[in-house]
Amino acid sequence: MTGTRKRIATLSLTLVAYAAAALSTLAVAEERWVEGQHYQTLTPPVAVGRGSDVMVTEFFWYGCGHCYTFEPMLTAWGKQLPEEVVLQPSPAVWNDPMRMHAKAYYIAEVLGVKETLHPVIFDAMHVQRKRLVSRLELRDLFEDNGVDPAQFDKAFDSFGVDSQVRQADARARSAKISGTPSLMVAGKYLIETRAAGSQTNMLEIARYLIDKELAAR
Repeated sequence: MTGTRKRIATLSLTLVAYAAAALSTLAVAEERWVEGQHYQTLTPPVAVGRGSDVMVTEFFWYGCGHCYTFEPMLTAWGKQLPEEVVLQPSPAVWNDPMRMHAKAYYIAEVLGVKETLHPVIFDAMHVQRKRLVSRLELRDLFEDNGVDPAQFDKAFDSFGVDSQVRQADARARSAKISGTPSLMVAGKYLIETRAAGSQTNMLEIARYLIDKELAAR
């Protein structure tokens, strides 16, 4: 056997071994995480877009203490995901204060300052104990973090931001979430804290369902 053929044979065996290991890991996870007990299958599925990517949607609220503690865990976990997996935060909207906080998220996204402002808004509510229920409070917070007040006002009044808030509300209603934080994988599976047992379990279940989606392709 030539050197090239040996390398091809070795590579083929490596790929087969990798695939077998992945399937074995999935089988173990499938025994541990039970559909209908630890997570729910959504019928019908929720439209999430993004083509061939596996979308992981995080339903959150800035005023939620559990979301505040979950955020750094989720951020670290998200950095370990495969390239074809996209993490999408989606603010929950159940009342007027939450609608204002959802607007804050999408304003930050539209203005290109989400990475900076996302943790700042969480800290403002949970460390500084600000309520952030008015336009003025939000404008001041954004201005304190380098955003031009005129740009903030333009985004606040924009159709685009209002549209994204409505879409986030519709997304959460379609997923039938009962609390935050919750995770939705590929628009098909809903993982909630109480059913999962812990926030750590939520992430483990999500990774199992991601691997399941990727293996099915």
